[in-house]
Amino acid sequence: MSAQPLSEERLALLATIRHLAATSSSLAALQLGIVEAIARRLPNYDWTGFYMLDPNDSQTLVLGPFVGDPTPHVRIPVTEGICGAAVASGKSVIVDDVNADLRYLSCSIHTRSEIVVPVYAHQVVIGEIDIDSHTRATFTDEDRVFLEEVARIVGTYVEEDSGAH
Repeated sequence: MSAQPLSEERLALLATIRHLAATSSSLAALQLGIVEAIARRLPNYDWTGFYMLDPNDSQTLVLGPFVGDPTPHVRIPVTEGICGAAVASGKSVIVDDVNADLRYLSCSIHTRSEIVVPVYAHQVVIGEIDIDSHTRATFTDEDRVFLEEVARIVGTYVEEDSGAH
């Protein structure tokens, strides 16, 4: 993790997520546990979910486990949206005001800000964690550092799981 200190709440949440990674029976179970834990403990995270690259089409993200309102965006080309931008750049993207960002694919009229963090396994992007908030400019550098660590935990789980077969 970077030098950015994390709050006790986020450190405790990371401990929970590491425990989930050590005990989950599948990637989907791990992801579901993560989005449920985050949604339960971080109140400004109004939509929390994973998008993973389609194993049969590396140019398309597919919606995975999520907590929040249903989204019409169950498949997103990597050339579209903030989600696509994060995959294409391989870097975290924070948008303080989605209404001012032309890349934003509207999922909810309530969404005001978004953060998308790529998940890497074997040095390649395999998906991302996507968080929306109903509050403008919700996401800080601490959120980025926290979610990048969550993404590392998921990526490590994928690497270790693929090595077991």
